Amino acid sequence: MLHIVLYQPEIPPNTGNVIRLCANTGAQLHLIEPLGFALDDTRLRRAGLDYHEWAGVQVHRCLADCTAILGEARLFCLSTRGTRSVFQTRFRSGDAFLFGPETRGLPAALLEQWPRTRILRLPMRAHSRSLNLSNAVAVTVYEAWRQLGFTGGQ
Repeated sequence: MLHIVLYQPEIPPNTGNVIRLCANTGAQLHLIEPLGFALDDTRLRRAGLDYHEWAGVQVHRCLADCTAILGEARLFCLSTRGTRSVFQTRFRSGDAFLFGPETRGLPAALLEQWPRTRILRLPMRAHSRSLNLSNAVAVTVYEAWRQLGFTGGQ
């Protein structure tokens, strides 16, 4: 199983899309407070449609609480400041992917806590700022799942 960690997500439809992605890929979703919305937000539910019941979602008070639950999982941070591509990395079952808030990404102080080899980026054209959060999560999860042979998929 793969783990998706959204650090202080702000936009309900993005999180709803990620919930739907988790339901369809078997990934576990972890949300780090504070959230920019309530979990019963209509926009979140609309984006996730009726997939909420098939997705595992946990809310954590802080990142430390989440990493304690993840235990020995390798945690990869996704950031435009990363130097290594998602596509240059070999993933394994149990890996976790940490994504920052839509308007500001992961804080520099947080990124400094991880080795550079664990800070990944998605390739983009020069002078592009970033991808939409739910799109970045989808590309990353599908690459990791592809490497794992789409275990559990059909």
